[in-house]
Amino acid sequence: MTASASRNAGIDALRGVSILLVLIHHLALRIPLRDTALADWLPRRLLSALSYNGYEAVFVFFVISGFLITWHALQRASSLAQLDVRAFYVRRIARIVPPLALLLVVLSAMHLLGVPQYVIERDDQSLPGALTAALTFTLNAYEGRTGWLPGGWDVLWSLSIEEVFYLGFPLLCLLLRRRAWLVVALALLWLSLPLTRAALEGNEIWQEKAYLPGFSAIAIGALTALAVQRWRIPASTAAWLRVAGVIGLLAVLLCGRELWASLGNGYMLVLTGASAMLVAGLHAMPSRTSWRALAWLRSAGRLSYELYLTHMFVVFALVGLYRAWGSDVRQGAWWYLVLLPLCMLLAQLFARGWTLPAERWVKRRWLRSDASAASAPLPTR
Repeated sequence: MTASASRNAGIDALRGVSILLVLIHHLALRIPLRDTALADWLPRRLLSALSYNGYEAVFVFFVISGFLITWHALQRASSLAQLDVRAFYVRRIARIVPPLALLLVVLSAMHLLGVPQYVIERDDQSLPGALTAALTFTLNAYEGRTGWLPGGWDVLWSLSIEEVFYLGFPLLCLLLRRRAWLVVALALLWLSLPLTRAALEGNEIWQEKAYLPGFSAIAIGALTALAVQRWRIPASTAAWLRVAGVIGLLAVLLCGRELWASLGNGYMLVLTGASAMLVAGLHAMPSRTSWRALAWLRSAGRLSYELYLTHMFVVFALVGLYRAWGSDVRQGAWWYLVLLPLCMLLAQLFARGWTLPAERWVKRRWLRSDASAASAPLPTR
């Protein structure tokens, strides 16, 4: 493992935790974990924390994404003002577009074939409308106007936020030029998070999926990358950052209702700030740190994009079997045991059969001057 890969091993594990919470959340909405026999043995609050923090997990991932994308950009250029915009966009296209395109082909075919759970049925929604929104990274806005799409489509809301941010991010870096101005802009964007969420009250879907709140979470991740590039974090400080980050995230996951009652939308600053501290602390861990015991979680983190795009196929299949076998919610916990293995298998097949070959082809075709581009491991979403 290279020094860079070792530094990001802990972040991969955190990504793995985030995607696992998303997987559990989407199954728990259909097979409530807190109503299973596990409730006889585990606190209801813990089961609720595992089941209903998928949205918060996506915001943790936004922070990680902002950090990793910015960190990799800084490794290629000493300053974001010198960012190669063309290369930046090519890398985003190589990573994002081929998996998205194949997913949309499959979802469209399933809609046309009338497969239950995959048919777009609302009067104000259509297949052309959903396709256009997905391909233009406006699916979050489409749902905000028209309502929820089927689950396989709905997951693309977060991708819309990320890719619109990354369309503008390199241009903002070149426009502001000075690092100090970029830091101020990113900091103000992050601090606006409670205000932008509060301003959107009245439309539950749009409040959850609007661009600006998601941009704020990505911004604090980018700020964290700029900070760790500028200052070397002492080991003792890194340890405290990890402790503070874990405590903050546990507070949100386990006591989200109480935090909301006391802080309102400010609890999102706790969530994203704690995530940023944990990311910085994990990144500063010594390169000799062994993550072997969490190899499975790191693997899930590295495949997080593939897992995110494909996991609803597994969720709907499991829910279909659960209902066919009597819908005994007391025994529902057993279905969670196969959730991650099946999702990982599908994601691995997706990555090896399509994502990796397509990404390498795009990079070979358009980044010929980057000798390592075609063989580099998947960085992040």
